[in-house]
Amino acid sequence: MDLALPGDDHPARITVRAWLAEHPKPTPRQLAEAGYVAPHWPVPWGLGADPVSQLVIDEELREAGVRRPFNQIGIGWAGPTIIHSGTEEQKARYLVPLLAGEEVWCQLFSEPGAGSDLAGLGTRAVRDGEEWVVSGQKVWTSYAHLSKFGILLARTDSDAPKHQGVSYFICPMDAPGVTVRPIVDMTGDHAFNEVFLDEVRLPAANMVGEVNGGWSLAKVTLGNERVSLSGEGALWGQGPTVGDLVEVVRRRGGVADPIMRQRLAGAFIEGEILRLIRLRTISAAVAGRSPGPEASVRKALADEHGQHVMELAKDLTGTLGMLADRGPADGGGAGGGEVGWPASIWAKGYLFSRALTVGGGTSEVQRNIIAERVLGLPHDVDVEAGRSWAESR
Repeated sequence: MDLALPGDDHPARITVRAWLAEHPKPTPRQLAEAGYVAPHWPVPWGLGADPVSQLVIDEELREAGVRRPFNQIGIGWAGPTIIHSGTEEQKARYLVPLLAGEEVWCQLFSEPGAGSDLAGLGTRAVRDGEEWVVSGQKVWTSYAHLSKFGILLARTDSDAPKHQGVSYFICPMDAPGVTVRPIVDMTGDHAFNEVFLDEVRLPAANMVGEVNGGWSLAKVTLGNERVSLSGEGALWGQGPTVGDLVEVVRRRGGVADPIMRQRLAGAFIEGEILRLIRLRTISAAVAGRSPGPEASVRKALADEHGQHVMELAKDLTGTLGMLADRGPADGGGAGGGEVGWPASIWAKGYLFSRALTVGGGTSEVQRNIIAERVLGLPHDVDVEAGRSWAESR
């Protein structure tokens, strides 16, 4: 496994540097039209970039201080699913505004009664001429209050086995009958929502893929949710890294407490293991091999790692860690700043990190997948459905 990225003579590096010289402060639309928002996507929306080229582009954009548009669910999950099974009309209508961050997307999957058994959803869609009439409730819908569209799973055949009677829709969030109610979490932020669908009428053209073919598309979406070649932050690929925390400690003059030093070393080792798993995934992709179990292994490890990093940051802050606007640089020593992150990110990150082992497939679900598909252990059977958790995910 080659752990080093190519040097200055790599074609992707030369091309992106030339483009940045012409566009030193690119707009989101310019980034989208140039293919630099999702370079691994196929042309014309991306560049068809291989994993190494993608990472080279990421590195060049980061060095130039260029940030991609924020539209995590749209770019990471909805877009790849539309590319996979959307019509040409759907691709032409949705993909470029999605990439440019002009239209934010949310994911209308989770329901109050379904838990981790996503296929147990109760939202119904009934055909009425050229429309589908949708009724039901979704919960934990991130950014629904900011979104233009949502990717929606609804049951279209109540008599079919639960994995076979589900369809996949594009739902305008301003459609009559859609009600969004905020769920304020303990960080004080309003990111989550519950969404009520009261006889919402969706055109037949808003269905992605075939009728009752939504479960296979949901797995495409969930696969993109759990796998990322970029993003090393401790909070689902966002925010500070353990390297940032180590740099904060270094700037403040180090830490003398032996237990704290050991915890810091342990967190750094975790970060290195995750970095190497990421590079192993990339190397497998470059060689044309399936990456195997790395996606679930990496998620299971990364979620707990994020909690370890944020817990450590809080403890390094000392008694000031009780305050929302203080970080580990305030905990003593020579000071020296927060390495590009506001002090408040650590306190908020500590509170938010509680969700890491729940969202996007719980750590228990990930371990069941690893146990069944990698280690060959007996299935943890869902008695009612007669299926294992890994099979249902």
